[in-house]
Amino acid sequence: MISSRAALYFLLGTVPLGMVPPAAQAFEGDFCQATPAAIAQKNQARQAALASQATPEARAAYEALLRQQAIALQECRRQSPIRRQAIWLRLHSCDLRPDNLELVLDRIVDRGYNHVYVETIFDGRVLLPQAENQTVWRSVIDTPGLEQADLWQRVLERGRRRGLRVYGWVHTLNFGFAYGQRPDRREAIARNGKGQSTIEVLEEQRRNPDTPVLTTDQTFADPYSEQARNDLLQALRPLLQRRPDGVLFDYVRYKRSVGSASVVSNVRSLWVYGSSSQAALLDRATNGSGRELLQRFLRQGFLTDNDLRQVRQAFPKEREPLWQGRPTPPPTAKPRPWNRISLSTQLWQLAISHAFRGVLEFVATATAPVQQQGIPAGVVFFPEGNRAINSGWDSRLQPWNQFPSTLEWHPMVYAACGQVDCIAAQVTTVVAAAAEQTAVLPVLIGRWGERFENRPPLEAQMRGIRAVAPRVTGFSHFAFNWQEPELERSRRTCSPPRS
Repeated sequence: MISSRAALYFLLGTVPLGMVPPAAQAFEGDFCQATPAAIAQKNQARQAALASQATPEARAAYEALLRQQAIALQECRRQSPIRRQAIWLRLHSCDLRPDNLELVLDRIVDRGYNHVYVETIFDGRVLLPQAENQTVWRSVIDTPGLEQADLWQRVLERGRRRGLRVYGWVHTLNFGFAYGQRPDRREAIARNGKGQSTIEVLEEQRRNPDTPVLTTDQTFADPYSEQARNDLLQALRPLLQRRPDGVLFDYVRYKRSVGSASVVSNVRSLWVYGSSSQAALLDRATNGSGRELLQRFLRQGFLTDNDLRQVRQAFPKEREPLWQGRPTPPPTAKPRPWNRISLSTQLWQLAISHAFRGVLEFVATATAPVQQQGIPAGVVFFPEGNRAINSGWDSRLQPWNQFPSTLEWHPMVYAACGQVDCIAAQVTTVVAAAAEQTAVLPVLIGRWGERFENRPPLEAQMRGIRAVAPRVTGFSHFAFNWQEPELERSRRTCSPPRS
């Protein structure tokens, strides 16, 4: 506990370095949360260090305390069964104010977090200084006079001073509304069988009062587009130059439709009609009759007996249509019958496989430069995003079970049944599919010490998951703004934060 004399020095902003109390007991329990005394001590030190008349001694004392608590937090985590406890964070231009960013990071450490996942490419924006931003996204900080402001570098430096490992969080295939409005990027956008982008589908849904529209600003890229891949890589390079402690790739999937459309059972509902994706899909046909049937299947969403007759007449020398996954029969084998239902089913399976493959290839492209630099990379996904449902599939078509085992797996276990059981079941599904060496780090929604949206408190969720999946030694919590709504409002409006 800080002494009354030391407290007076803190308030006056004149703390001698030798008077900074030890922080060895600053954190306690499996969740390594700061004690009330440690929180009060750091609040006083921060206020003294950031005061308009702060002395060099006060600033040095604050920095010394941060270093002490960083060591204490690291030691607490080493002894805890939960080695990683992370929080997801979006930064705002107001966080350039030292009192904002310092307070946010101090609050994060006080909660026992030793990792923070900072949004770096999101909603059509990138966390790069405007003066060096050569990407297709606008800078998060675009205020005149602040062209050199590097908030990404700042959070990396200040987070590490507190013992935090700072990851970049990237919206991978969701490129944001503004990207989809660019005339020079129309060919890079994912489209369905009507030629609609994800934004155009959302606009159509908004006109229907009976359809719930949860998000309105998401433009998803065509994962087969070379332009889209290059745009993302161009943004990643300068972000990686700051040497983050890791990079997480979110939105490694297709846009999820709403209502009954959340399950896709017709090819024309798939996001495979972008120019690059459609061209790559047609190239999966290995003879002329196969390509022609595939074209008709994509155009109509089905095949007719008349289609089969016309195609056979157009390619009389081809015994049967062929495409990837449909092996060529030996010349001596009896030709397989041209059955409309069987061929339609096989083409549907080909289209689904093609959609999955696009996500996997895009993930490989995005994670390669990260891993080449020896920086950890991870993928964020929904455990139910890869499900076959009756004759259809979950519209997100997220093949997480095929993601490389060398990546961190961050399943978003958001089930809301009022108990831990349904959340833990999602985790066990992922753990069962993961290789032994794969780090499985569940993402949880909730708040400390209280129920949130029909979910138990965060501590109950973590204990319940570890009871059935003891190999899980790390979690993350979505998100900081939900835990600190009042501070979030002040950070958005640049109003004075409350300690």
